[in-house]
Amino acid sequence: LFIASYFFSRSFPVIPDRSQFFRYESFTLSCEDHLNSTGWTVKRRTAGGGVRPCTSGWGTASSGSTCVVGDPYPSDSGVYWCESGTGNRSDNITIVITDSTVLLESPALPVSEGASVTLRCRAETSSPNHTFTFLKDGLLVGSSASGQMTIHGASKAHEGLYICRIPGFGDSLGSRLNVDGSPQPPSSAPPAASCSASRVMCHLLVGTPYLLSTILLALIYRDRSRGKSNDTALLASCAIS
Repeated sequence: LFIASYFFSRSFPVIPDRSQFFRYESFTLSCEDHLNSTGWTVKRRTAGGGVRPCTSGWGTASSGSTCVVGDPYPSDSGVYWCESGTGNRSDNITIVITDSTVLLESPALPVSEGASVTLRCRAETSSPNHTFTFLKDGLLVGSSASGQMTIHGASKAHEGLYICRIPGFGDSLGSRLNVDGSPQPPSSAPPAASCSASRVMCHLLVGTPYLLSTILLALIYRDRSRGKSNDTALLASCAIS
């Protein structure tokens, strides 16, 4: 039995452990909120079933806001979410039930930028002594004998559609990895850093003090020169008289 736990924040994000399951691989969805989960229920939308709550027969409701999905079929693939009696709802997640003999375990929701993410590849039956390969957007990005590949310091460059491959078993279905950008820390640089917003303003802010200083020195020099000229003329006048 696989349990996908949901933890809510102010925006009610939903975080399952993974989004792909083999046929007949039971899993549990929980809408429990840290503050209040009363009145929340799991709902889903599938290709052939429309929008239906857990209590409509595709799952078994237990412990209030928890839904157990037993022996799922590929027809149970779809979009799942949690919804309250007042209409509030969580983010959507996509769950895929696969008939493939290979499955890729990866996060269903975006991961935080800079986080470490582990992708796991496994076969429906035992697969000893195999090399597991991982592809992103059709290109080989890693291989291992353990069936795991860890991405350290996830960034936007790691976003894409991932699949895993096991020789003799085939490929998994694709699973998209999304990365949320984290806000940049406030800069402690001097005010000149704000000049990046406008190069012209930057030049003006930097050059204006020097220009003003030059003009001021020129005016002082001119006044002093005039003063000396006046003194010379006065002395000459006195000498003539």
